[in-house]
Amino acid sequence: MTAVATRERAKLATPRGRIVPTALLLIGAAYCLVPVLWVLVATSKSPGELFTTFSFAPGTGLFDNLSDLFSYGGGQYGLWALNSVLYAGIGGALSTFVSTMAGYALAKYEFKGRNLIFYSILGGVLIPGITLAIPQYLLLSQVGLAGGYLSVLLPLIISPFGIYLSRVYAASAVPQDMIEAARLDGASEIMTFLRIGLPMMVPGMVTVFMLQFVGIWNNFLLPFIMLSDQNSYPLTVGLYTLLAKGSGSPALYSLAISGAAVSIIPLILLMLFLQRFWRLDLLSGGLKG
Repeated sequence: MTAVATRERAKLATPRGRIVPTALLLIGAAYCLVPVLWVLVATSKSPGELFTTFSFAPGTGLFDNLSDLFSYGGGQYGLWALNSVLYAGIGGALSTFVSTMAGYALAKYEFKGRNLIFYSILGGVLIPGITLAIPQYLLLSQVGLAGGYLSVLLPLIISPFGIYLSRVYAASAVPQDMIEAARLDGASEIMTFLRIGLPMMVPGMVTVFMLQFVGIWNNFLLPFIMLSDQNSYPLTVGLYTLLAKGSGSPALYSLAISGAAVSIIPLILLMLFLQRFWRLDLLSGGLKG
């Protein structure tokens, strides 16, 4: 096996051996980035340019489209954006904290039923969230919470994948010896978690928060089912309403495309801001080595 692996590595090290992986990566990148590029280009086109030509050449209506977008409905797009920040920010933060505590407990404590809980969480990872939206709506309707902000936030707090990821990270990043030393020094379990476990799990928490933020930001079905007031809509549902009205007013298609392009910007800024935490973790790992 070692000789085979050595030959494979030597084969990939040659220029010819790198052609196929590089080509596959380029094809995958084009598949992901070309639609984004088209949305960005379409944002610059006026309604006339958008419907009469199909090209990746920039148009002349960028500033008009942005002005119309933010003035639509008395600033409704801005309200939708604030709602998305609320849902994704608060929901992502709460979900990250709950996932971190649950993952730490599953990784560092021995108790009856731990494996059963963990396997149940793994089962939850396999269940598509779309299948839970209607049962969640029915449950929240019974307690009178459907239709408000809580109806979107509450189902997002528990993330099976976030708990699974936190459990795996806590098991590898938090040494058991440090926990035992803190207990010998008289630290409570809460203080041990806050002073030792939590700081060591920051890179994992950043990953969970980013995944949760992006997932909530792009979530459509849950708020679409839960909310009936347009003032509570996030961007996904708000842009859908523009597309639905676009059949009677084609100019709204330009607003929906412009709104989709603008909605990408917070995700890019979030990635640029959070990547420094991963970089610091890599640096600290290198210094420890």
